[in-house]
Amino acid sequence: KKLLDMEGNQITLDSLKKGTDNPAFSFEGEKTHSEEYVGPCSESQEERREGKGRFSSYCRTALQPASKAKHFCKAHAKVLRRVGLGILGVAYLCYFIAACYLNFQRALALVVLTAVAVFFICWDIFKKHCGAKVLLLLHPVGECFQKSWPWLKWFLWVALLAGLIVWLVLDTGRHPEQLISLGGFAFLVLFLFLCSKHHRAVSWRAVFWGLGLEFLLGLFVLRTTPGTQAFQWLGNQIQYFLSYTTAGSSFVFGNTLIQEVFAFQSLPIIVFFSCVMSILYYLGVMQWLILKISWLLQVSMGTTPTETLSVAGNIFVGLTEAPLLIRPYLGDMTMSEMHAVMAGGFSTIAGTVLGAYISFGIDAASLIAASVMAAPCALAMAKLVYPEVEESKFKGKATIRLSCGEEQNILEAASNGAATSVGLVANIAANLIAFLAVLEFINAALRWFGEMVDIEGLTFQVICSYVLMPVAFLMGADWADSPLVAELLGIKIFLNEFVAYQQLATYKKNRLMGLEEWNGNQKQWISERAEIITTFALCGFANLSSIGIALGGLASMVPERKSDLAAVVLRALLTGICVSMLNACLAGLLHVPTEVGDCATFFSTTNFSSTSYTMYTCCKQLFASSVLQNGTLSFTGSWAEQAESVLWLTECCGHYNHTSCAG
Repeated sequence: KKLLDMEGNQITLDSLKKGTDNPAFSFEGEKTHSEEYVGPCSESQEERREGKGRFSSYCRTALQPASKAKHFCKAHAKVLRRVGLGILGVAYLCYFIAACYLNFQRALALVVLTAVAVFFICWDIFKKHCGAKVLLLLHPVGECFQKSWPWLKWFLWVALLAGLIVWLVLDTGRHPEQLISLGGFAFLVLFLFLCSKHHRAVSWRAVFWGLGLEFLLGLFVLRTTPGTQAFQWLGNQIQYFLSYTTAGSSFVFGNTLIQEVFAFQSLPIIVFFSCVMSILYYLGVMQWLILKISWLLQVSMGTTPTETLSVAGNIFVGLTEAPLLIRPYLGDMTMSEMHAVMAGGFSTIAGTVLGAYISFGIDAASLIAASVMAAPCALAMAKLVYPEVEESKFKGKATIRLSCGEEQNILEAASNGAATSVGLVANIAANLIAFLAVLEFINAALRWFGEMVDIEGLTFQVICSYVLMPVAFLMGADWADSPLVAELLGIKIFLNEFVAYQQLATYKKNRLMGLEEWNGNQKQWISERAEIITTFALCGFANLSSIGIALGGLASMVPERKSDLAAVVLRALLTGICVSMLNACLAGLLHVPTEVGDCATFFSTTNFSSTSYTMYTCCKQLFASSVLQNGTLSFTGSWAEQAESVLWLTECCGHYNHTSCAG
């Protein structure tokens, strides 16, 4: 079959398949027709083509060095990276030496941070290059240890138990009230064991190791000088860091609002902290920290990587954010692992709201310690209340891949963190409005019902103070402080911890201002020991409103496990409540009261224009040493030697009431 073109030439199908076109439409044909007439337009087109060609040639010539540099950088990327890191390392070393030389005391924090960073860098390098060789060398020792372990573990347990008993006897001899906290700790563990789903399947290794790690952390933070100073320093740095929020909130809302209105004073801190946490996640800092903590818990307690990672993540993030770290594995987790994930969320608080509680005036070191100590305790109690009876798919699995953010750069991470916090801030504000309004309505209703039977002042707080008063006493609070501690516990469990911490901050402020302990029948503050115990007891998301948050968050990640989540949520809530109380018992066991300095020196240097807790304590000591007999005032003890005791007593009577003031 043949076709004819415009000039009568034959075009076959074969020629079409080979790509032969009609010459009339070819470039040469166009060139032939254009050559028939050469005018000024055609000349200008040729000049343009030549100009474009020259420009392209110039561009290629100019970009050759950049192209060569790009290829060189790709070919020597590793070397250049090492050179860059070396230059940065030398620059930091020079800076570090200069800082230490100028003022070592000022640079002490820099020294500690540098030492920690160098240790972990060296450890990673050592593990990468020498880890296999060291394991090979230690293999005979490991085999010998495994053979001796059946009798060696009993020897270690007996030695540890004997050492603990001796320490408790010596320590509680000076402070007998600590025995009450020890009894409360034992009672709560026994109570959770009685609530266990499978009593015979309890992994006592996980329980004892978890409680042991919690005790060691508490001992380090509350009893050792380095631990106390380290956490106090960390708390102070967080307070300084959070104070930078004022720069942004004052610009947006003005100085008047951020000084007088709670919503503009504390809630912007959550926005700032959420932004910083998002940046740390983008940089991989949080993942690194969580992996290190989870490795320690997993190796010691024998738990699976998935549940351990989630519980470790709860130290820094909330009960719905931590499971995102292990989202791909949630669908295959056992019921016990699901329970551990939820219990870890209920037992801790998120880093975002931690800043808000610190802004109230709650002790930052105690909040940080409570959140860290809660992780091993939550995992231990989760395995006590809901032991593992299924075969986990993650048992013995070496590593779990952590999910990372989808941000492209650090600016996007910061923006997303700030934007995400808007929902959290709105949720907190809405909950505060709703819960405080509901609490006021409940109190009004209870007062009305109470007045019907001549019971005055019946409120929700009063009911909680009576019902939970034995629990508060078992945690270690004095009997006089127990009603107020029980009231705060009830608010935390039935409403939320945000409201409870606000009330605790009020009590602490009253104490530090040196107000009278009692105003008629109303107690205005609680002791320092009760404050510490309450701070630990309130540190957790375990309240009734969190049930919906936990179920909604986890069910959105694994909809097919919604019924399983609903089946374990109440046990997880009970576990979370008891974990916070166990932390409080441990704080009561390890807390040492702050020693008041020499009151005579204090009185000689103060002007008595305002009150403080130190003034209140010293005035109480002076009142206790005064003796009024037959109109004659005298003093006992060291106060009898002070010539100005009468003058100081007069000044104290100007602020506080006592029988000695009548004379």
